[in-house]
Amino acid sequence: MATSPQDNIFSLPNLMLQITQHQLLVLITGLAAICILLYLLCRRKARIYLLDFTCYRAPDSYRIPMSMFLEHVFLDNQFDPDSIAFQMKILEKSGFSGETCVPPSLSQLPIRKSLSFAKEEATTVIFSVVENLLKENNINPQSIDILILNSSVFSPTPSLSAMIVSKFRMRSNIKSFNLSGMGCSAGIVSVGLAKDLMRVHQSSLALIVSTEVLNLNWYTGKIRSMLLPQCLFRMGGAAILMSSRNEDRKTAKYELKHLVRTTKAQDDQSYACVFQDADLEDKTGVSISKSILKVAGDALKANMISLGPLVLPISEQFWYGMSIVCQHVQISSKASIYMPNFRKAFEHFCIHAGGRAVIQAMEKNLQLRINDVEASKMTLHRFGNTSSSSVWYELCYIEAKGRMRRGDRVWQISFGSGFKCNSAVWICINTPEPKVANAWRDRIHSYPVDLPDIVKIS
Repeated sequence: MATSPQDNIFSLPNLMLQITQHQLLVLITGLAAICILLYLLCRRKARIYLLDFTCYRAPDSYRIPMSMFLEHVFLDNQFDPDSIAFQMKILEKSGFSGETCVPPSLSQLPIRKSLSFAKEEATTVIFSVVENLLKENNINPQSIDILILNSSVFSPTPSLSAMIVSKFRMRSNIKSFNLSGMGCSAGIVSVGLAKDLMRVHQSSLALIVSTEVLNLNWYTGKIRSMLLPQCLFRMGGAAILMSSRNEDRKTAKYELKHLVRTTKAQDDQSYACVFQDADLEDKTGVSISKSILKVAGDALKANMISLGPLVLPISEQFWYGMSIVCQHVQISSKASIYMPNFRKAFEHFCIHAGGRAVIQAMEKNLQLRINDVEASKMTLHRFGNTSSSSVWYELCYIEAKGRMRRGDRVWQISFGSGFKCNSAVWICINTPEPKVANAWRDRIHSYPVDLPDIVKIS
């Protein structure tokens, strides 16, 4: 049927109305998409706070002075003269005091190695630091949302994290994680995992426990590289309480600013640098290669390349970049890579107390002052290498000395098997008050002590 001109006249406004409604719908949809995009881009990530931490201090009865250690080595018929001489050489240059501790099972003759003794050692340290931390901060275990435990060479079933949940009757829906096999750098790995989880599950409380269990890997064979760890590692652990709740900023000690993880496991030398194995007599231990300083240096360099742009002033980044350009274009045959001054980015350094040679290499390569490595050297002197918890003993030392102030920046640097180098950067947001229960408070007045530098151990 034909349409009249009048019908066409009346259909034009209808068509215009339809077009206008369509355009309006597109406009509203577009604005909504833009608003959502702007919200996602501008939404502030949850801030991550460090509320408090505690470090384990063993009773005096657990101490193993050098004289006692050497006596055990001499009286233990499993060691040959060369093994005895090697351990004496390492201990003489270790920088240890008579305060370092081992569990009772390893201070007896003969030593007692078993799963039950390893569990006893684990519970002694873990339950102590967790109980002290929760009690000092008046935290109900039921309020913990995330639990992360790291222990490298001891991973029983049920897990150590499940053991904590059972002991303290935590919630059934707690997010519990147990990290193993990640070496001395696992403490910073745990912090990184907690950070990621708390940004997803906002307004959460996270409890981290970092420790190492010595019993089952206390080596009694003849391989030198496997004898080295028992000369360096000692009993210790730390519990750390973190939060992403806004209201905790008023009482928190620190805020996490950056966390950078670097792994070199794709390199064969790095991968085999620290290795758990059994010798020809089927005795289990952890082998530390002579190449560890070179491997650690390479991992540190890679880590600093990622961390530097996040923390260094523009001037330091400029001179570093210029030195690379000069070397690349060979402007001068004597041109070398400029080492940025990290003291312009941090007031405090917590370098993993893996050994005196490692600390001295860091001191030299980063051009640090004696005061910058004091916490690391004194931690090694009093507590030995406590693995992943060592950086917390160092932070504890700085607090006990009353040196931490609001606005101060802290660089925690850890190294571990794999090989890994991890960094955590904190800023102090509330000046910590000295604690009577601090792991250092009983003898902090005696530190620092003079420790002569050492030469490279062959």
